[in-house]
Amino acid sequence: WKEDQTARLVSEAVHSGFRFIDTACQPKHYDEAGVGTGWTAAAMELGLQRSDFWLQTKFTPRSGQDPERMPYNAKAPIEDQVRQSIRASLENLHTHYIDSLVLHSPLHTLEETVDLWAIMEEYVDKGVVRSLGISNCYNLDFFADFYKQVRIKPSYLQNRFHHETGYDVALREFANKHGVTYQSFWTLTANRAALDNNKSIKIMAKEKKLTPHVLMYAFMMTLGHTTPLSGTTSKHHMKQDAHIMERMQAGEVILNKEEMKLMAQALGIEKKTTQEKLKRKKMERNAEHEAKREEKREAIREARQEEEEEEEEEEERR
Repeated sequence: WKEDQTARLVSEAVHSGFRFIDTACQPKHYDEAGVGTGWTAAAMELGLQRSDFWLQTKFTPRSGQDPERMPYNAKAPIEDQVRQSIRASLENLHTHYIDSLVLHSPLHTLEETVDLWAIMEEYVDKGVVRSLGISNCYNLDFFADFYKQVRIKPSYLQNRFHHETGYDVALREFANKHGVTYQSFWTLTANRAALDNNKSIKIMAKEKKLTPHVLMYAFMMTLGHTTPLSGTTSKHHMKQDAHIMERMQAGEVILNKEEMKLMAQALGIEKKTTQEKLKRKKMERNAEHEAKREEKREAIREARQEEEEEEEEEEERR
């Protein structure tokens, strides 16, 4: 998304303290080669090794690519597209392995998605890829079925974090239960109104000597199993973001339970959580009622069958 500024911005991010880098083999929106140039230049200047970094990239299906700038042969079978994309990523990023390979979006059907995932699994088996993830997956039923069917489970779920998708309350709950790290993007942009205008957030940020956007990142990291992605182009913000992460990794508690609840309410997440719980309870009640109705129907069918058998026996005796 940063085009010809990518290499410089990645280098600045590394100098600011970032070691986790997310990109994609998607020339339409990402300069993956620029990411490779940026991190390697910064590593050389700082005396860092490849093992000091965590590189994540994505395989983007044909529907998400620019037909004029394809990173693979669009006419090739899907399995070859995946292989060509991974080879391109390894070359672009100047690395012999990828820490996390993410499927940029599910395919049209669950079956197609699982089949594509199997190709990605091959690279985990070979040691070329260390872990797998999936992005832009907002349907809990789909994700749960997908998780159940694949051999190598996704380690990461990367989604937009905003009110239109209900803040992925149920998905995050499922992910947390199964040890899947939720990566949020659009974290600030989608919640700009609350961060800029909500008095509770402003007061809390001021008391903690943080900006509202840094407070938002602290909130996301405190949720657990959640990693917010930062796309800032500001050196100052890069240092702020890296610093709050370092403080929390050192064990500092930035937000207590009451403050977390207040933040959730200000963003509208608390309401969504309540709605999700009520929805699930309603579905559970409906399922229980349907099960009871089915038991009654089954009892009626059995009674009728017994009556018919008795009538047949009576007829035979006559």
